[in-house]
Parts: sequence; C-alpha cells; structure tokens
Amino acid sequence: MILVINCGSSSVKFAVMEPLEQVMLVSGLAEKLGSDNAEIAIKIGEKKEVYQLGNAAHSEALGKLVEVLKANGLLEKLTAIGHRTVHGGDYFSDSVLITQETINKVTECNALAPLHNPANLLGIAVWAAQLPNLPQVAVFDTAFHQTMPDYAYLYATPRSWERDHHVRRYGFHGTSHRYITQKTAELLGKPRSDLNIISAHLGNGSSVAAVVGGKSVDTSMGFTPLPGLIMGTRTGDIDPAIITYMMERLNVSAEAVLDLMNKKSGLLGISELTNDCRELTEAANKGNPAAQLALDMFCYRLAKYIAEYMVPLQRLDALVFTGGIGENSAIIREKVLGHLRFLGFIVDAAVNDKTYGGKTAVITTAGSARAMVVNTNEELMIALDTYRLTRSSGNAAHVSFENY
Repeated sequence: MILVINCGSSSVKFAVMEPLEQVMLVSGLAEKLGSDNAEIAIKIGEKKEVYQLGNAAHSEALGKLVEVLKANGLLEKLTAIGHRTVHGGDYFSDSVLITQETINKVTECNALAPLHNPANLLGIAVWAAQLPNLPQVAVFDTAFHQTMPDYAYLYATPRSWERDHHVRRYGFHGTSHRYITQKTAELLGKPRSDLNIISAHLGNGSSVAAVVGGKSVDTSMGFTPLPGLIMGTRTGDIDPAIITYMMERLNVSAEAVLDLMNKKSGLLGISELTNDCRELTEAANKGNPAAQLALDMFCYRLAKYIAEYMVPLQRLDALVFTGGIGENSAIIREKVLGHLRFLGFIVDAAVNDKTYGGKTAVITTAGSARAMVVNTNEELMIALDTYRLTRSSGNAAHVSFENY
C-alpha cells in the first residue's frame, strides 16, 4: 500500500492506494491547520469520520492520521509514501526517491514556488519523523514538461535571466497531463510514443499541454502557474506592463498586484460573482451578463491555445478534456469545440450532454476530429511512481530537515 500526500501551507490532502489494483482504500483532507478550528476528515471504505483538532499544525494532523490508520490495521501495511511536489526546476525530469540531495535541490527551488515548495518539504519532514523507516518519493508537477524544446520554454528576455536566475517556462499540472497521455494511449490502443494529443486540464487552476510522441512539447503555464488560460481566480496571460501601471494607480506594491492577479481575478474577477464554473453557468442561464462574459472569455482563450498547439502537433489523435470543469461541464466543452469547427470538430450533443461524473467518452461525431473526456487520477500516478521507485529500494534514506 502507498500513502499519497499533497501538503499545502494550511491543508493536507491524502490517500492510501493499492497502485497495481488501482484501488483507493483511504482518502481525506486535513484543513485549517494552524487556526483554532483545524480538522481532519478521513474516509475508509464508505465510512467517513471528521475529527476536530483545535489549534493543530501539520504534525498533529498527520499524527491523527497515523493513529486512525493504525487502529484500522493499515499502518503496518504501508510500504512507501509519495509526495506531490510542485516545483523541481530543471533538476528533475522524473519522480525520484527522496534523499538528502533531493531535499537540497527542492529547497533551491523554493524561490520559484514560495507558496508551494516549503509546504511540500514540510510534509516530507513530518512523515520522516512519523514513519522514519518508510521510503519517500517526490513526484514533480514540472517534470513532465522537461521535454519541451528550448524554443518553447525560453522567454525572449536577456539570456542571462535564464542562466543566472532560472527564468524560463516550466509548466505545471504535469502529473495530470502525464496520466492523461498514458490513459489516452491505452484507450485508443496506440503506443504512447506514437500519440499526439492536446490535454486540457480545466479546474480552478487550468492548463493545456501539447503532447507529441507521448512527450510534452509546450504548455500554457509558465515560470509560475499564473499565465496561460483564464482560471478560477487567476488572470492567465496579461500584458506585464499592467502590473507597474496598477501599482501606480492603486499605490500598492508589486506583491499586492500579483496577489490580486492570483486570487481576485479570472472568472471571479470578470463576473464579480464567483470562481465556480457551475455557479457561473447557472447565473448565465438566468440572464446574468457578467457570468456569461466570464464563460465566453474562458472558452475563447482555451480555444485559441488549442488552435495554437496544432502547430507543434501537425497531426492530432485527440483533444482531451479533464479536470473538474473538463470532465463535468458539457456547455464549456460545446462552446470550445464550437470555436474549433474549422479544425474538424463536430460535437455529438447527445453524448456530450451525458458525459459527466466520472464517465469517459468520445464526444464528437464519427468521422470528425476526435475530442474526448478522460478522468484524471493524479493520486494513482503518484502511487504508481512511488511503487516503481521503492519496490526494491529498501529502507528510507537519511535526510536532514532542520529548517522544516
């Protein structure tokens, strides 16, 4: 059994999986950590329990998880721990067994992902203290995109910015895009090395990836997860001169403007209503023009990226929708494909409308360009990588976490 951990600054999402059987035995979320009302919800089978933790930090919350796993006879069955790790810079092109060298390099990347990497390292440190004899694996959001060519990942800035300051496109959601690539190859009966797809991971955070021969060759997110598609609360692509302009107009710092661009923009900013696509769709159906505008802008931006990625692909096996919005919003898929009729997409409305809630389907008509809905499973991808890297690794490597 593999324990999968996604550790944030004030929350921890977790699962216990049998990777080869592709079965999730335990799932849950610890949230509001560090506040006075921290709690952890743990679901084992069909039974879900919520435990109030008071002013608990990560260590106390994960200690509670250890207690519950032990009480249910699962703790001793764990063989390894896999961690979602947001940023591996250009150091890592694959998941890795966590060693002191891994910790040092991930720490070097903290400046590239200051909101995420320190929290990921904290999760690794806490589990090293809780279960010191279990090997741990880091699975990087950025790794899948390390196959991008230099003309795709470089920005047209002074080259010294990349050499000295690591300024380049990294891309994110790589674990999801990699899973979708493997799953789509399986569904289409094609070898991954012969698969050309556009993977559209659409949720509160959204990105699209161009995949040629099973490898990422371009992606919409960049140096950070801010650029690219319009997202729940993020701007996506924007003229960078707007940052200094709004600093002057609002008399605030660059950090304050970036905070607005990350947390108060996107679908929320346009609609002035919500970042939830379901709520926006309901409001638009009731005649709310701002909600309709937000959805129209979202679909238009996504369609432009998909069309753009036909340049590196040349031949498309499938456009794949995934993520919470991609898997469940028939209206978003229909609008996007409507923009792309010139590429040969014709929506099968009957199939599209009933494809949601975990269903996989081809949603275009026979003979037209293929668009599909495929459910992503990042937890399974992390579990499979962890199994692959630890099945013969033996005991955990010794690592030092004095700063965490």
